Amino acid sequence: MHMKPDIRESDFVSLHETDEGIAVTLKGKWVAFHLHSIEKSLHTLTALRPQPLKVTFDASGITLIDTAGMVLFIQMQTALKKRGVTVEVIKGREEFLEMFSLVTKYKKGGSSFQRRGRENLFLTIFETTGKHFYETLDSMKVFFDFVGRTFEAFLHDLIHVSFRLKETSALIHKAGVTALPIVGITAFLIGVVIAFQSAFQLQQYGANIFIVEIVSIAMARELSPIITSIVIAGRSGSSFTAQIGAMKITEELDAMTVMGFDIFRFLVLPRVIALMIILPLLIFFGDVVGIIGGMVVAKFELGITPLSFIDRLREVFSMRHFYAGLIKGPFFAATIATIGCFRGLQVTRDTESIGKQTTISVVNSIFMVIIIDALFSIIFTEMGI
Repeated sequence: MHMKPDIRESDFVSLHETDEGIAVTLKGKWVAFHLHSIEKSLHTLTALRPQPLKVTFDASGITLIDTAGMVLFIQMQTALKKRGVTVEVIKGREEFLEMFSLVTKYKKGGSSFQRRGRENLFLTIFETTGKHFYETLDSMKVFFDFVGRTFEAFLHDLIHVSFRLKETSALIHKAGVTALPIVGITAFLIGVVIAFQSAFQLQQYGANIFIVEIVSIAMARELSPIITSIVIAGRSGSSFTAQIGAMKITEELDAMTVMGFDIFRFLVLPRVIALMIILPLLIFFGDVVGIIGGMVVAKFELGITPLSFIDRLREVFSMRHFYAGLIKGPFFAATIATIGCFRGLQVTRDTESIGKQTTISVVNSIFMVIIIDALFSIIFTEMGI
């Protein structure tokens, strides 16, 4: 390529006329401090008349370049291309090429960035899904290890008859007795709602008395166990997570471990046993109060007296419905307590983690309670219960 005399020479840019167009040699430090001088030097290139057909850039003379300098260089390229000029970069140091690639990729409105985002959309979704799936599997592995160690602690106390009765009794009172008002109100309102919803339909067919079967069987088999478990998950399960999480932040758990205390025997097991004892009793209480709620609606909406309601209840209500709901209690309780304690131990050293793990604890507990209830429904149906 034949070089002709310089058209313009500066500390940052040298322009040479060639047979094909203009050869531009870039040099010096292209940094923000020199940006004004560099821009004045490049202005000569855009002011050439007639406009060259091709401009070749040689960037090997640039000793230092920052983002501002690279943005200016790319803007110059873009301006020339819009005028129909062919632009080519033939040389450049490794630092220059890396900066060029980086700024081109992430510059605002750059087609390269937008195109890359579209191309990688499905890859990003796939990657994110895989990451969450892997994290879920890892969390399940840790959880099953936690369950195994809790069961090991239970076997140890069972063999040595060394259950912490005082701690368990206190937790029964705290998680069970103090929960009676909220469980009672909730169960009563559920019974009222079920009775109200059924009363209108039963009146159309003159089948008022069947409200007894609807309320009693629905409350005993499904509604009382589920509603009571959800209340306990939100009340006691979250409390377990917050308590153990706070103990972890204040390093009480570390102190207990150093002193030789088994966290599973002293913290986890009493909570699991307490809930397994109290939840079936709360379910029974919810059955009774829910049926009373239905009885109240039957009296005022359908004209069925409490005595007629109870007589009908004795005739149609089988104890298998009662036991079908009651037997779910220990399983629901073990799940809620185990998840609550597990999430408490997952708390990290910051207070924000307590709120996060408490929320996860409640969501996980309710989700697992619904799954277990569905499994029981399938099993009971297959067994004809």
